[in-house]
Amino acid sequence: MKVERFESKGLRLSALLLSIFFCAWTQAQELLNYPLDTINGEEVYVYQVERSIGLYRIGVNFNVPQAEIVRLNPQLRERGLHFGETLYLPTGREIEKVHTNPLKQKVDSLQMIVDSLKGKTDTIKPDTILSVDTIQPDSVMTDSVQPVPRKVVELALMLPFESHQTKKSTNAERMMEFYQGALLALRTMQNDSTLYRLRVYDTERSERRINALCDSTELDSVRGILGLVYPIQIERMAAWCETHQVPLLLPFSDDMDLANRKQVLQFNSTDQQEADSLFAWIAAHDSATHCITVDVRDAELSAPVRALRKRLQRSEIRCKSVPLHDLMIDSIGYALDSVKENLFILYSDKFQHVRILLPHLSLLQEKGYKVRLVSQYAWQKENLDLPQVYTSVFRKETDHEEYDNLWEHYYLTNHTSDAPRFDLLGYDLMRAMIGWFNGEKETQGLQSIIRWTQVGEGGWQNEEVRVIEN
Repeated sequence: MKVERFESKGLRLSALLLSIFFCAWTQAQELLNYPLDTINGEEVYVYQVERSIGLYRIGVNFNVPQAEIVRLNPQLRERGLHFGETLYLPTGREIEKVHTNPLKQKVDSLQMIVDSLKGKTDTIKPDTILSVDTIQPDSVMTDSVQPVPRKVVELALMLPFESHQTKKSTNAERMMEFYQGALLALRTMQNDSTLYRLRVYDTERSERRINALCDSTELDSVRGILGLVYPIQIERMAAWCETHQVPLLLPFSDDMDLANRKQVLQFNSTDQQEADSLFAWIAAHDSATHCITVDVRDAELSAPVRALRKRLQRSEIRCKSVPLHDLMIDSIGYALDSVKENLFILYSDKFQHVRILLPHLSLLQEKGYKVRLVSQYAWQKENLDLPQVYTSVFRKETDHEEYDNLWEHYYLTNHTSDAPRFDLLGYDLMRAMIGWFNGEKETQGLQSIIRWTQVGEGGWQNEEVRVIEN
């Protein structure tokens, strides 16, 4: 009986040990499925927080003390754990210190965010930060060289990514392109004295989210903000930036009142800037062109456009004015010149009016007239089929070898979309913001030149506005 009891205990002990070994082996196999990354020479798992899981359970699953998790993810001290965010968890394995390109270190985690925004929209909580990207300097650390303390600059990118939407939209794709270009700019501008961290927020169209950010301590460490689209969000954030002395660079808005907004930098040209540039271009080409102003009798014309009309009438530029109706019924032979280029000046900045004109102007071309259209339609609209003159801070060029090489190298993407390119815009404006911190008032970008000039004693406006012929 004693022997039987001994054998029974032995069997139970063996079964227990086998069970423990099997569980450990199973857990190890599960951990092998998580992507790996390297942070400061330490190998880590890249883990995306699941639903209904806390820091304790994550530590148990990865066999990591909670203190170690917080060490690698210091943002947890300030705001706790959020579903969908990316954590770095130590593997406990030593790795061989080899020369690697630090600019490629966070591509995998960036791609996880891209995939989430484009397809797995249920994995991101819209009310929280999307990601914090730490841009490492382009330098190699060895055992014999001690790291030099670097200044940490935290920046925020706020755009309507529409991450909670189940249906992918063109606007969300453009915002994602803008983000990727901005991130690439930070990677190319890092240095041994500065460490950049980029906080990315999905603002949607929500005023509530902006109010919540401004009322919290979330942005206390942020030193610059790039983004925001909708006026009601811009006004609230501009007031916060004035209080906290933080620059706010607006990439799309063109009608912000800069008089009392010293911290606001507005990139897009104003209607007045565009009208002045158009008038200067028309005056310079007066001898070789025959001006025809198209009157759409639109009561919603902007004040600068109405001023442009009066300015042309008062000037020595000889123009004929024709109603849009005459163009639509093809009865404007009386207004055309058979020798000079007929320059049609569209008073309206509404793209629907451009659409109405296109087939009729094409018909005039077929009849042998030289035709060109001058309009103020926005740069983000589609390209026109006719020769056109428009005012913009953008060059409509797609051959940017420097940027494309970087993009292909770091993101393995052959990015050859038609202009305008939102990735180029994000790249240029992020470089402009970093230049602003360094006291630079001019930035030579890949797609635009940015020159900041102060509006009175208020905010700053990009003065680099010119007429682009296309």
